[in-house]
Amino acid sequence: MKKFFIFSLMACLLFAGTLASAQDNKIEFEKYALDNGLKVILHQDKSTPIVAIAVMYHVGSKNEDPSRTGFAHFFEHLLFEGSENIGRGEFTQYIQDAGGTLNAYTSNDNTCYFEILPSNQLELGLWLESERMLHAKVDQKGVETQREVVKEEMRMRYDNRPYGSFQKEISKRLYQKYPYMWTPIGSMDHLNAASEEDYVKFYRQFYVPNNAVLVIAGDFEPKQAKEWASKYFKDIPKRNEPIYRPEVKEPPLGKQVRDTIFDQVQLPGIFKAYRTPAIGEKDFYAVKMLAQLLSEGESSRLKKALVDEQQLAIQTGNFVVDREGPSMALAYAICNAGQDADVVEKAMNAEIEKVKTEGVTEEELQKLRNQIESEFVNQNATVFGIANNLATYEVLYGDANLINEEIGHYLKVTREDIQNAAKKYFVEDNSVILHYLPKPTQP
Repeated sequence: MKKFFIFSLMACLLFAGTLASAQDNKIEFEKYALDNGLKVILHQDKSTPIVAIAVMYHVGSKNEDPSRTGFAHFFEHLLFEGSENIGRGEFTQYIQDAGGTLNAYTSNDNTCYFEILPSNQLELGLWLESERMLHAKVDQKGVETQREVVKEEMRMRYDNRPYGSFQKEISKRLYQKYPYMWTPIGSMDHLNAASEEDYVKFYRQFYVPNNAVLVIAGDFEPKQAKEWASKYFKDIPKRNEPIYRPEVKEPPLGKQVRDTIFDQVQLPGIFKAYRTPAIGEKDFYAVKMLAQLLSEGESSRLKKALVDEQQLAIQTGNFVVDREGPSMALAYAICNAGQDADVVEKAMNAEIEKVKTEGVTEEELQKLRNQIESEFVNQNATVFGIANNLATYEVLYGDANLINEEIGHYLKVTREDIQNAAKKYFVEDNSVILHYLPKPTQP
């Protein structure tokens, strides 16, 4: 009893120290809005002479017309084509000539464009992003050019990659109504069938200031940054009509869905997905920690049991796809040579059942907390990481200050919360299971 008390006291002290450390690393920022609805967030950090600009739009694949999927991701490519004042292909050249880098990404819920520049090039980056928002070239020539780029990406990431189709195959089985039934890459048939008018309509609906957040992080003077933000963005017209948001209630899955996919693979693979809570919901944090318990690091439960001890698999994993709507947790295992997929699946299920019946140890919980704190620190170790997190929290959660507070939600999760999350969400009638098997040899 005395040893248990001492161990519990030490664990509490470690927890308090972790929370205090997270609070000590508070990210200071200023937030305001222009008259056209564009939200602007400034974070000054003069430790290095660089500045990061992130413009995040609240549009992802879930905002698409079901007969025109892939538009959000397609625009991620298309809007590097140029604008009325920037020649085709010159967007990237401007940034590279200034000694900077740039990129973009698309998810189910949002699209983000960003630049990392020497601090004396901030005005250049703001001008470029204002051009993207107001004057982008959305014409047939650009569409045809980028359509070929997206086709090549489809072939590389999905069609010609072992197990590459698992997200598409899982998504269309896990969701019945909510527009997560398709992945951001969408359908090439839909992109081919779309007219120039369809693309212009999408741009005018979603690429507007009152559907975006501008974040500037790094070495700059706030007064000057505000002047430039106003100069380049204040006259961009806002959209007065409602911006489309899917208002769909996803019914419970209510059953286990199983299927077999024959693919160009050498080893069988098991992919098991569960429907989980949306971002920000209370159980969301427990589910994320459960996934981390199962897969994070060499000592994770799935790795230890299936790879190290039983030698049933060569690789395992479990991750949560964070979403505004119903999220998804996915566990997977790639079988060792000669192992049967059914046997490996049973071993995966056994590890999940152990969490339900035996729970999580105090040592495991503390390790999870340490891992999460380390992740938060690493994410905010660069000006781009801070810019991206501020934009994400503001766009998807509606609260940029979660960059300082969200870690507290994780650190409040108890062992019982993780065990209850396993019992509630990692259940058979809330799952989709795919077995990827090698294609039979053709005569």
